[in-house]
This record gives sequence, structure tokens and C-alpha cells, in this order.
Amino acid sequence: MKRVRLIVGILLSAGCAGTPSVAGVAGVAPAPNKEWTPPPPPRDTLPSAPTAFPPDLASRVSTLTLGDVVDLALRNNPETQISWANARAAAAAYGGSKGLYYPTIDAQIGVNHLKSSPTFSNDSVLRPSLTQTNYGPTFSVSWLIADLGGRAGTIESAKQALIASNWTHNATIQNVVLAVESAYFNYMATKGLVEAERLSVQEAQTSLESTQERQRVGLATIADVLQAKTAYSQAKLTLESTEGDLQTTRGALAAAMGLPANAPYDIDAAPATAVGPATDSVDALIARAVQSRPDLAAAQAQYRQAIGNVRAARGNLFPSIQANGTGGRTYVNTLPSGATNYTLSLGLVIPIFSGFTRQYAVKQARAEADAALGRAASVKQQVQFQVFSSYYALQTAAKRVNTADDLLASAQSSEEAALGRYRAGVGLFVDLLTAQSALASARAQQVQARWVWQTSLAQLAHDTGVLDTSGSANIRVTPDTIREAPPQ
Repeated sequence: MKRVRLIVGILLSAGCAGTPSVAGVAGVAPAPNKEWTPPPPPRDTLPSAPTAFPPDLASRVSTLTLGDVVDLALRNNPETQISWANARAAAAAYGGSKGLYYPTIDAQIGVNHLKSSPTFSNDSVLRPSLTQTNYGPTFSVSWLIADLGGRAGTIESAKQALIASNWTHNATIQNVVLAVESAYFNYMATKGLVEAERLSVQEAQTSLESTQERQRVGLATIADVLQAKTAYSQAKLTLESTEGDLQTTRGALAAAMGLPANAPYDIDAAPATAVGPATDSVDALIARAVQSRPDLAAAQAQYRQAIGNVRAARGNLFPSIQANGTGGRTYVNTLPSGATNYTLSLGLVIPIFSGFTRQYAVKQARAEADAALGRAASVKQQVQFQVFSSYYALQTAAKRVNTADDLLASAQSSEEAALGRYRAGVGLFVDLLTAQSALASARAQQVQARWVWQTSLAQLAHDTGVLDTSGSANIRVTPDTIREAPPQ
């Protein structure tokens, strides 16, 4: 007995003094200034990002188009997988809700063994114990035959939840397309900027060599040479900084496609694009967005779902007609051939009192419907403002493209004139540097203006709800000019 008490005491003290382990390691760190050592990672780790391109793209990874980029993003992005899974779950829930129209049938097969205690009868005669074994199948049926809207409200709520999930999936796809297009245009703009700055470095180097030669023959001062060196170094510094930005934007685009940042790929040269303002009016695009935006359609479906919940809650306040039945065949050791038994009932179920639970459920459902209606109205306002804002951003971007082209043309003419005057010995070197700096700035603005316009067009298509899975904007523009893609 003492040994048993000792063992129990040891076990209890060990359980109270220690901490539970986690997969074979200590549950907590040994001290406040020590790190916790985790257990080995489980085998079912999260799936890793794909490291290889699909077979249909593997042969042209160095010339990917915008459509390829969008396709890769939609294949790999987890957000689209989540929204699709949610839609499939909602579809299953809707299918299950329609089962309320059908009866519920269950079967059970059981064995019961009964042994009673001996008892005395009224005349004090001892009755022996009774031993009995019975077994057999049993079936039960329950069927809601009719109610006053509760069942229909539940099914309608599930139906609208499915519609809302599908609209949300469409909105998720458009969000992914916009995100990857923005990353694509940013990368292309940075590539064009690198090429423009390389031209500026070449021009600065040519000016430096020319100035050094002129200083050697006595036609330029040392100050001119130093200024030329400064301009050359500044152009190289700007180029090196942009080349670093190019790698960053390249990694960002790879991440947007669901690939590792160091994935080996490159982008094909962009084709000529018709650049101009939107053809349709802002009012027409806003009206189109109200009809096309998937997130607005999802919000409206969620409101109708809430209305279905109101009908379902209100239906619980009213009577319903229900049928129930049980049946089976019982075999007993005293009746080996068995006997069939069944019960059937048809009744009117009248809810009388439940502590006001049903009444409060109706009030809750109505309040939630009011909130869903408010959210739908808020989404509609946001949609209208987003289209309004992105519309004028596109109009401004189109004007900037034309102005940037004019600026580049005038800057090139100014640089050529300053260079000619300097070579002829009638112009100052500082004027040439100023003209070259203005030309470099004009090249950068010309590159950026075009890709800003492309991004603005994609944003307007997204806000209007017409951005498709191929990356096409589906927004008509007035082709003021056909702009060749900037150098890449």
C-alpha cells in the first residue's frame, strides 16, 4: 500500500511541477532570456511556389507577353484558389439546403440485452429474474410537409450566398489581373528608363571626351572639363540606381506571377499602342460599372441573402405540418420468427413560447438585412467615385503622353543647337550641360508617361468591371496618336 501511494505521489508531483511537452520537446522556453526550441517541422508543410514554368510557356520564357504574365498570375495566385474554393463550398451548401423539401430517413440496426432483478409479487411470491435479447432493424422518417416561408427563406439565403461567392470570385480575378498588370507596366517603364539613361550616359561621355580634347588644344578650360566629369558621373549614378530599381521591379513582377523572385524570365517588347483619352463619357462608364462590377453584384446578392434569412427567421413563428414515422422488425429469443411494428404520425406543430428567442431572431435578421443594404449602397458609392477618379486620371495621362512627346522633341532640338554652338566656339559649355540635362529629363518623362497611361487604362477597366482574364482593358479610346513602345 505504501508503494502504491509513493508511485501515485511521484506521478502527481511530476504532472504538477513540469509543463506539457509539444511533439517531444519542452512546451516553453527554459528561462525568460532563452529562446524556445521548436519540434521538427511536420511533413505536411505548406505547398511551395512553383519553380518551373508550365510546358506551354517553357519554350519562350524570355519573351513573355502581357497575356502570358496574366495567365501565370491567375494560375498561381492563392487568392483565386481561395475564392474558388469558397464558391464551391457555397454551391454545396445550396445543394444541401434544397434537401429541406425531402424527408429524412435513417436506419438503425441494434441488439438489446435485458436482465431484470428478481421481484416479489403482491402475494409475496418471488418472481425470478427475466433475461431477454432482442435485435433487428429500425427505420425512422421525418418530413416537413409544409410551413409558412421558413424553408423557402433558408433555401433562398443559400442560393444568394452562392451567387455572392461567385461574384466575389470574379472580383478576385479582376483584382489579381490589375495587380499583375501594374507590376508588368512598372517593370516595362523601368526597362525603358534604363535604356533612356544609357543614352544620357553615352552623350555625357561623348561630351566629356570632346571637352577633354578641346582643353588639350586650348579651346576649353579645366572648369569645363570638371563640369563634364561631374555631369558624366551624375548620369552614371542615375543609371546605376535605376538598374537596381529594375531588378526590384523584376522581382515584384515574378512575385505577382506567383514565381520566385529569381525566376529566369524576361518580357517581350511591347507592340505599338493607340494612346488617347477614353471615348465614352464618364457618365456612361459609371452606368456600365454599376451593371458590371462584380463586387457590387456580390454586395447586392448578400443583401438578398439577408432578406432570405429574415424569411427563414419569421417562418419559425408560424405553425408547420410535419409527418413522422418509425418502423422495424424485432427478433426476440422467445420469438425467433420476429414481428413487424411501426408508428405513423401527422401533426400540426404550433410554436407557442421559447423565451422570445424566435422574436429576437427575426429582429436580428432584419437588422442584419439593413446593414447589408447599407454596405451595398456604400459599395455603389465607392464604385461611382472610383470610375470618376480613374476616368480623369486616364484623360490626364493621355494628355501627358502628347506633352511628353512634344517636350522630348523640343529638348532634342535644344540639345543639338547647344552642341552645335559649343563646337562652333560661340556657345558656353554650361548651356550644353543644361540642354543635355533637360534632354535626359524629357526622355525619362516620355517613357514614364506612356506606361502611366497604360496603368491608368487598366485601372479604369478594373473600376468599370470589364478587365478580363487575358489582360484586355475593353475600354474604347480615341487614338490621338500611335505611340511606339519606348526603348527596352
